[in-house]
Amino acid sequence: MSAAGSGSRLGALDVLTLGETMVALRGSGPLKLGGSMDLSIAGAESNVAIGLTRLGHTAALAGAVGDDEAGELVLRTLRAEGVDVTGATRDAGAPTGLILFEPRLPEVTRVHYYRAGSAGSRIAPDAVERAFAGGPAPRVLHLTGITPALGPSAADACRRALELAREHGTTVCVDVNFRSRLWSSQEAAAVLRSWIAYVDVLIASDDELPLCVPEGTAASAQAKLLLDGGIREVVVKLGADGATAHTSGGELHVPARPVRAVDAVGAGDAFVSGYLSALLDGEDVAGRLDRAVTTGAFAVASHGDWEGAPTRAELGLLGAGPGTVMR
Repeated sequence: MSAAGSGSRLGALDVLTLGETMVALRGSGPLKLGGSMDLSIAGAESNVAIGLTRLGHTAALAGAVGDDEAGELVLRTLRAEGVDVTGATRDAGAPTGLILFEPRLPEVTRVHYYRAGSAGSRIAPDAVERAFAGGPAPRVLHLTGITPALGPSAADACRRALELAREHGTTVCVDVNFRSRLWSSQEAAAVLRSWIAYVDVLIASDDELPLCVPEGTAASAQAKLLLDGGIREVVVKLGADGATAHTSGGELHVPARPVRAVDAVGAGDAFVSGYLSALLDGEDVAGRLDRAVTTGAFAVASHGDWEGAPTRAELGLLGAGPGTVMR
């Protein structure tokens, strides 16, 4: 593998994340009927990284792309969005992954992955070691349950990242992000439960939380069990019903921000970027949830995985009335 960037990082990095970014093709209707497709990139971890850079934070992605034109598109786009990709590599022996989005109904989109054997699935632990060795330790390590599902090497890289985060005193955030097309719930549960001892902030939808606790744990006891196990914050995403944060100080729920939804893809990643942004800013739980549901609302109000992510100056736009024209 060859390095995707040159130079070393200066100053402390806010967030390091690890994962695969793919070339994304979005159709206008059923794929079997053909037609035009829009070309972009997509990946849960890079969506979060872009969301954070737009909010004024520094973020780096450790991962791999193929030594191909698709990989160049991924790297070029991430650089343009201010994401540090000096820790990413080009893999001459595997292609860049591909994802196809197929809008099937107004509220239903099917996703098709072509990532088996991709460069991203071959991320190795040494990539994480380089990221931690490149300068001061990152303030936050962000992982998802997607990366370990890509293959044994990627799973080993995640484990090494957790170990290094503990050694360096880095806060660990994990978004469960379960993908049934990549692995079974049993496989996911085995990995995620083994991670819990390393995690400071756990983010999950209400149907993903059972993957992180012993089988048979009552829904009402799941968050408390995780907090008792050492996690500082358990944040439950509830979609249109908002989100709830559980901490040692109690439980806090916030409603979703009202917005005209056009595309739900990427909303969870936008939520995470908002939550981590406010965490880095030192906001309290209420402030973190408020920014998270705000950035999530921007995502569902825009087409694409990350394209609608707001800048810090735009966070207040959701308060503008219908028909407002900014002059």
